[in-house]
Amino acid sequence: MNREEKNQQTLRKILDGALAEFSAQGYGGSSLNRLCAARDISKGIVYHYFDTKDALFLACVEECFRRLTDFIRTRMTPEQENPEARLEQYFDARWTFFREHPVYQRIFCEAVMTPPAHLSGEIRQRRQDFDALNTEILEGLLASVPLRPDITREEAADAFRLFQDFVNARCHTAETDFAARERGCRQALNILLYGIIERRGLC
Repeated sequence: MNREEKNQQTLRKILDGALAEFSAQGYGGSSLNRLCAARDISKGIVYHYFDTKDALFLACVEECFRRLTDFIRTRMTPEQENPEARLEQYFDARWTFFREHPVYQRIFCEAVMTPPAHLSGEIRQRRQDFDALNTEILEGLLASVPLRPDITREEAADAFRLFQDFVNARCHTAETDFAARERGCRQALNILLYGIIERRGLC
């Protein structure tokens, strides 16, 4: 094994330990001492790769959003034009990703709902591709359905972001589990797109 391969192996070991620690304890409750003890890694080695706990947390956030974004992109079928089916595709892909990789659930929720205040700007940068994907999918959905003449696509997209913020805040306050939060996001977008009134038979 050459030096580069050894460095990558060590880095992966640190990141796997950090993912497990942040997933179990959250940013605020996490401890580098516990991480090092659990993975038999010296603190000096950790600091060789990451200057601070913040840098390590941001690396985990970046990996979470990168892998999630890539996963969703591979699961979305470009030829699927039915907006309801496309919406289901998107949320099914999200749910499948977190079911297969549960270590990212808490990191994702913390980054989205309760990011450490001093890291919020850097977290936004690391989730830019994920946010862009969400905007792309939402705009695609809106482009395939007729909107009310007094509502623009930009206004509809802004309304959905408000819906998301409400669902996120409610779920966080109620300490709702991850599956319930995902169902809430899915239902919020469904209501935004299709309303709450059964329109069949109405004049």
